Amino acid sequence: MFGIDDAIASVSTLATTVVTRIWPDATEIEKAKLAQMASELQGEINLTLAQLKINEVEAGNSSIFVAGWRPAVGWVGVVSLLYSGVGISLLTWAGAFFGLPPLPIVDSSVATNILFGMLGIGGMRSYEKLKGVDTKKVSK
Repeated sequence: MFGIDDAIASVSTLATTVVTRIWPDATEIEKAKLAQMASELQGEINLTLAQLKINEVEAGNSSIFVAGWRPAVGWVGVVSLLYSGVGISLLTWAGAFFGLPPLPIVDSSVATNILFGMLGIGGMRSYEKLKGVDTKKVSK
């Protein structure tokens, strides 16, 4: 049967629940936040490790189109930015010394847009490989 001790226990449980919901334990909240942050950090670490594995496999490929695109894009980007940043000034000065016409000015935003676009495509390709949906050949 339902006695006075059961009523007191029920009221006590209800009071504890109300107090906990109104004034939650700060240490428990902080523990939950830390656990969430640790979970997110572990996810980022796992993603970075997976990308490193993909980069290693990609760099070891025998095809120049797979292993060579990153260095090629990097070198083209570096040469373009070097020319538009420092090279054009030095070459224009040397050309003026020898009586040559000034060199054309290259808009560096074009080079950076191409470089970032290629890096984005490479990132999408790496994501495909990570998810296992990449294709090994071009199909018709």
